[in-house]
Amino acid sequence: MDNWMCVCMLVGLQLSGSFAYDGVPWCAPVKIKHGHVSCQTPRGEHYKNVLGTRCKIRCKTGYEMHGSSEILCMASKQWSGNYACREVRCPKLAMPSNGGYKCSDGSYFNSRCQFFCSPGYMLRGDHSATCQSSRTWSGGNSVCVDVDPPVIKCPNIKEKTAEPGKLTAKVTWDTPEGKDTADGILTDVILKGKTSGSHFPEGNHKLSYTVFDRAENKATCRFNVRVRVRRCTPLSVPDNGWIKCDSAGDNYGATCEFHCLGGYELRGSAARVCQFNMEWSGLETSCAPMNINVGVRSAAALLDQFYEKRRVLIISAPSAANHYYRFQMTNLQHVQCGLDLRHVTVIELVGVYPAQIGRIRHRLIPPGLALQLRLLLQLSQNSFSMVLLDKQGVDKQRYTFPITAAEIFTTTDTFPLRAEEAILQKEAGQSC
Repeated sequence: MDNWMCVCMLVGLQLSGSFAYDGVPWCAPVKIKHGHVSCQTPRGEHYKNVLGTRCKIRCKTGYEMHGSSEILCMASKQWSGNYACREVRCPKLAMPSNGGYKCSDGSYFNSRCQFFCSPGYMLRGDHSATCQSSRTWSGGNSVCVDVDPPVIKCPNIKEKTAEPGKLTAKVTWDTPEGKDTADGILTDVILKGKTSGSHFPEGNHKLSYTVFDRAENKATCRFNVRVRVRRCTPLSVPDNGWIKCDSAGDNYGATCEFHCLGGYELRGSAARVCQFNMEWSGLETSCAPMNINVGVRSAAALLDQFYEKRRVLIISAPSAANHYYRFQMTNLQHVQCGLDLRHVTVIELVGVYPAQIGRIRHRLIPPGLALQLRLLLQLSQNSFSMVLLDKQGVDKQRYTFPITAAEIFTTTDTFPLRAEEAILQKEAGQSC
């Protein structure tokens, strides 16, 4: 038999005669804060706290019963149990990472909690949660995510001018530092383009830096590098000549050297330099037909006219009827182009003094000057001989018999400067 039945039997005995009963209040009135009470007396008495009264207690929404929800007024003038309605309390909310919440009444019933995020983060999910009577929150699935991109500022436009003789410029700048608005941590900084300190060619170059934060948000900044090459107006190739230039041929510091074809001599500047003011140094260059003065007084003066300009092949014979002489001249008759290509001038010395005569193509050399040439070069007037001089007037080869044009060309091609001349002539498209 449970306690409640025992209490009821005891009250019944009391009402049946063991105790005097006159329907007056017996137990203390039932008062419940934040709740409702409904009582039933044994005989419908007016007072709801007479002996044997049974009361049921119900709590308001948001409150829960602590103790007995049904009590009985006993002969001891005490109710059979304790009772109280206490406010419902929800469990503590989980704090979102990189954020928090602020509540109107802690974790109690009907308390409304507003979620917020730290600077640089955005709230996703529930913006608020309310404590319900079921001891659960109406929300709370909230997270703070980093959605703000980092910040990066690139250098200003960089402009550089190439140094003399160069077509590139070395450009440097300070690597920009990115900043993350959330946790301040950047994972990658990526440069698109050449690195600082590189040599950039002429023109405009676009570069960019891209930074990433831990949430893989990115930011990009862009800047330009401009390289200028100071240039002169391109030089014209002189008629009957060619130009050899270094670097780009028209940029600041570039040097151009002029050369003339065989039979022509340089007038003006042999080399010109593109200056900072974008003007060429020196004088305008041209190639004029070579004019040999045969009216000079000495053989040395005659040969000086060929110095550093032409090579000289001197053919000496006792008479025009000499079979070696005739064979040699016949062999050279159709190779004038090859001789000019190699800058070779032929001087003929024919006869015996005082009847000897000299000739440079169609120009005659006086007998006295012809004799001086033979004496200076130690050429016999009684036999056939040849001597080949280079551009410095050095005696390079002597012959006592005729040779073919091919042999002359082979020998000449071994002279100093000839290899470089051949390369320049090939680049200029000069050939026979």
